[in-house]
Amino acid sequence: MIIAPAEPYDVAKLLAFREEAAAWLRGRGSDQWSPPYPADKLLATIEAGTVFMLRDGHTTAGTITLTPDAEERLWTAEELAEPSIFVNKLTVAREYAGQNLGERLLDWAGDRAHRAGTQWLQLDAWTTNVGLQRYYLAQGFTHVRTVHEGAAVNGGPRVSGWLAQREARRATEHGFADRTPPPERLRFAA
Repeated sequence: MIIAPAEPYDVAKLLAFREEAAAWLRGRGSDQWSPPYPADKLLATIEAGTVFMLRDGHTTAGTITLTPDAEERLWTAEELAEPSIFVNKLTVAREYAGQNLGERLLDWAGDRAHRAGTQWLQLDAWTTNVGLQRYYLAQGFTHVRTVHEGAAVNGGPRVSGWLAQREARRATEHGFADRTPPPERLRFAA
């Protein structure tokens, strides 16, 4: 499998991934990803070079978004002073479930974060999705805390505020042919 930067034509596939994942989650009793995601916002992240696609021939098996920017009001100023890369929208196509692709994408992301000079690979997960939280803990993440307030939308409760991190580290073997450009060394305030 090949991991490569997403292209603008991937917007439709990424939106379909989200819908597929939301339907699967609904079947498991979760409301995660129920609201539709704006296509223009997704295109902006693709154009920023932060979205990566895992391709198996002509089929997209998964995707992950990596950014040096945290979502507003989640992480403290002290935490943001530590060099970090943030994982967003990790999704594996249902037909590829059970092949450890999520784990391997996280290993690839941790390696990329390490090469960018960061200390942490951080993420926020759906507050009520205990299964997802257990998954990240099993992948070596440590729960930092859960943020329930400060939702950006309509002043309601925050839905994705379970914060976790693990050290950015070299991946011994993620098994993907990496077709991404080398990550830029990120500069952080000392």
